Amino acid sequence: MASLAWLLIPFAAAVGAGLWAALAARNRKSGKTGDNSELNGYAAFREAMEKPRQGS
Repeated sequence: MASLAWLLIPFAAAVGAGLWAALAARNRKSGKTGDNSELNGYAAFREAMEKPRQGS
């Protein structure tokens, strides 16, 4: 019986890893993920860095 308990541990870990992988790979409906938002954020950063400094 103890050997079955030790076999249950990796089985539970495999099931948990499968659930996590399925959750991480699902399609997200929100527009906050993906390359477009990252590229837009980088473009905004680049524009802010190109502006001349005012003051000081």
